[in-house]
Amino acid sequence: MSSSPRYRLCTRYLLIVLGGLSVLAAALGVVVPGLPTTPFVLLASWCFYQSSPRLQKWLLQSFLGRYIRDYQRRGGITTRKRIYIILLMLTMVSISLIFFIHATTIRIIVAVAALIGCIVVGFVLPKAKNDSQ
Repeated sequence: MSSSPRYRLCTRYLLIVLGGLSVLAAALGVVVPGLPTTPFVLLASWCFYQSSPRLQKWLLQSFLGRYIRDYQRRGGITTRKRIYIILLMLTMVSISLIFFIHATTIRIIVAVAALIGCIVVGFVLPKAKNDSQ
């Protein structure tokens, strides 16, 4: 069963939009506590790989490209980096919850987002093949 050209074009544009949103989320993850960067960069990379070689090349050459290159070189994330990421997320989210966020609903949303981020980093992202660091 072959896909129609129209279906392929729609899929391509959908993947480009999803990749673009993932790049934005990854860029936010660089500065926003509790928002992981690597999963969004990897999702953007996959979307661009499937839809636009030009955008894939751009992403690899951007400041976010180092996350992809490191992930590809190691085949995953090292245990040391995984622990560092989780501790940093928990520290920054805790500071935010204690000192800056006063609304209960927002506190719950931030805490749940942090928990999801920790689960993704801790259990979903693959371990590096050579986990010596």
